[in-house]
Amino acid sequence: MDFSPLLISLRAATLATLVTFFFGLAAANFVSVYRGKFKGVIDGLLTLPLVLPPTVVGFLLLLVFGRNGPLGKFLLGLGMTVIFSWPATVIAASVVAFPLMYRTVRSAFEQIDPTLIYAARTLGVSEWKIFWRITIPLAWPGVAAGTVLAFARALGDFGATLMIGGNIPGETLTIPAAIFFAAEGGDMEKALLWVILIFIISLIVMTLMNYWSDFQRKTIVAGGRE
Repeated sequence: MDFSPLLISLRAATLATLVTFFFGLAAANFVSVYRGKFKGVIDGLLTLPLVLPPTVVGFLLLLVFGRNGPLGKFLLGLGMTVIFSWPATVIAASVVAFPLMYRTVRSAFEQIDPTLIYAARTLGVSEWKIFWRITIPLAWPGVAAGTVLAFARALGDFGATLMIGGNIPGETLTIPAAIFFAAEGGDMEKALLWVILIFIISLIVMTLMNYWSDFQRKTIVAGGRE
């Protein structure tokens, strides 16, 4: 039994979660304070990978990172290729996981009492300190939930990852792809093993998130009573 798909999936999902964490925070903060007429369009574009079929997302990534794509040509000039390589799995996982991080964090940011932000500004606190010392701590339950959801989504991606990363054993073959090709080849026992494994991992992640949310809620209630 080759367990490389497990390692590839966990590594790609971890890096993708790290990428979506910072980009999701930045995007959510920007959209939550933006008051322009294009707010709906920007929000729609950032959420689009969540509703598009994964194969469509993968195809668009192929257009961007392919040899004839804008980023593909640039990277090729540097002697690098992304398509059908391990970094491609991270890119695909990041793109499909980003909307969950963005939407969850944005909702958490918009629930913060704006008077706290205004008060900090009147005291001369910089926007950078306001973001990291006030906004993030107040929205932390939502940030944590978004991070967990992004990890789970990145771990389970199949369509986009297969389109841009392929199914190279030991390099780009993730657990979802391993399930598909094992079932397609008639090896139902191996497919079932991978299904059970990713089911257990996903269940553990979601259970930890639920316990964490309950702990945060109890902490906030206890702090309010004091």
